[in-house]
Amino acid sequence: MTLRLDVALNERSYPIFIGQGLLDRPECWIDTIRSNQVMIVTNTTVAPLYLERIRLALTGKQIATVILPDGEQFKNLDTLDQIFTGLLQSRHNRTTTLVALGGGVIGDMTGFAAACYQRGVDFVQIPTTLLAQVDSSVGGKTGVNHPLGKNMIGAFHQPRCVIIDTDTLNTLADNQLAAGLAEVIKYGLILDLNFLQWIEANLDSLQARNPAILAEAIRRCCEIKAQVVSEDETEQGKRALLNLGHTFGHAIETYSGYGSWLHGEAVAVGTLLAADLSQRSGWLEKSDIERIKRLFLRAQLPLTPPPAMTSADFMRLMAVDKKVLDGQLRLILLRQLGDALVTEQFSTTALAATLDAAILDATALATQALDT
Repeated sequence: MTLRLDVALNERSYPIFIGQGLLDRPECWIDTIRSNQVMIVTNTTVAPLYLERIRLALTGKQIATVILPDGEQFKNLDTLDQIFTGLLQSRHNRTTTLVALGGGVIGDMTGFAAACYQRGVDFVQIPTTLLAQVDSSVGGKTGVNHPLGKNMIGAFHQPRCVIIDTDTLNTLADNQLAAGLAEVIKYGLILDLNFLQWIEANLDSLQARNPAILAEAIRRCCEIKAQVVSEDETEQGKRALLNLGHTFGHAIETYSGYGSWLHGEAVAVGTLLAADLSQRSGWLEKSDIERIKRLFLRAQLPLTPPPAMTSADFMRLMAVDKKVLDGQLRLILLRQLGDALVTEQFSTTALAATLDAAILDATALATQALDT
């Protein structure tokens, strides 16, 4: 069974297809590719698994491929240039379609290349990680990292469609699955308490990769994101809620060196920092914090930042976050579970206390690990 959702953006609206075996059933999505020229962009990990199946699905098209190195550390302008070089060497024109076959890094870079090549061409998302399926493949955020900040160079460029074959999760590494679960949990925390309760009840099945349970989680996440993007495509308001934990998490990724932490791992820690600050701001209860911790712990996600990272490191790196306006840091906090807000109305003293407490916990854990 194939489920279809739609992202409603008037003339730029597009479908999301969710189901098993979609890579081998192109009849449900092939009509979204309007061009004869197609450039498939993938990486060294995904290409041996799925590239030939996509080529077969696109039989009759003029197909070229670019295979990039795998990893967040390669999400930069130098790697992006390999896509442009491939397009030019293959003489692709402005009617071409780029196909992003891979995780969030491939999706973000391919989408950005599509936004830039000849001032904008079509692209299609075929996400193969849970994180990309529930989050980064939907909504048109594209871009690359800079040594001074994550995702600071990019564009909003919507895909023609998103094709989510849940069978691709069978080849996903356990830590990548856990990273995706961090984003799944995020949706419940910010906008849907009932979904959060569903995740708590079904986490074991999600980790066991039960196809029906995974499909339901992906459906609900995409449903929420599609609605938010339809209301606020370029993140002027409500869409920023989707970044719960990301300001802290991006700081961790930048500090550690891209690729050292998976994005979802950093988001999990960032979410706990945001929850702690929410509690210090008078909203969440201590029991809420413990509930989130238990869920992340069950999902096999980290709970503390790198032990060598200081409060000053966090503040320096968060100062270049995309949500900073006129020099004012804004954060996504939780009024209660299932109810988030974007605000700059938080105490700097409370923020410092949140960071200091987390760093103290990280140091204690590192010391304990050395002792054992």
